[in-house]
Amino acid sequence: MSDALAARMRKCAEIAGSGDELARITAIPRRTLEYYLTGEREPKIGRCVEIAKAVGVDIAWLASGEGEPMPKPQTAALEGDDAYAYVPLYDARCSAGSGAWNERCSILVNLSFTRYSLRKKGLTPTDLACLRVDGDSMTGLLEDGDTVMIDQRRNALEGEGVYVVLLDDHLYAKRLQRQFDGSVLIISHNKEYQPMTVPKDRLAELQIIGRVVWAGGWMV
Repeated sequence: MSDALAARMRKCAEIAGSGDELARITAIPRRTLEYYLTGEREPKIGRCVEIAKAVGVDIAWLASGEGEPMPKPQTAALEGDDAYAYVPLYDARCSAGSGAWNERCSILVNLSFTRYSLRKKGLTPTDLACLRVDGDSMTGLLEDGDTVMIDQRRNALEGEGVYVVLLDDHLYAKRLQRQFDGSVLIISHNKEYQPMTVPKDRLAELQIIGRVVWAGGWMV
């Protein structure tokens, strides 16, 4: 099996969230899938089709490397503004580094939402981005691996809510609460984590990427 095909297989596992998750949604035995991911064994075309369908990549790209991983979005045959908008899902587990937060992030897939549903919430598709929650600090509200959508236009604290913030060059979803003295409390839903306080005179150091406006995750 070529290293390039194994790399594309690993990309599919990344889109699924993990090798375990890819094995679950395709019903391919985990040990067999590991052979594909490491390049020790080449999958038959039927297995490639199963994997491509499970994560939404183009089968021709997976099998041969030709073209783009993601098929070009097709506009839904609905009336005018009721077509779908496509919001990029970024790799949230990356270090942001310097510059824009998403400069070093890869787009895993584009998630579709009806323009009507976004418009009802006052959201503009070009201002939106999706990321995966990393860790258990928000468990009970957001679980590890859940997907959140943020409105990047709302990058200033406008009231208590859940925001994605940049701390120590990493992205975190946290509840922000303004205090009477002008400081901001960074709160984890998991009570095992203590709140952090950003003093009023250091608020400029708190980089808010956007407010969380939607969340979704597996129930099993």
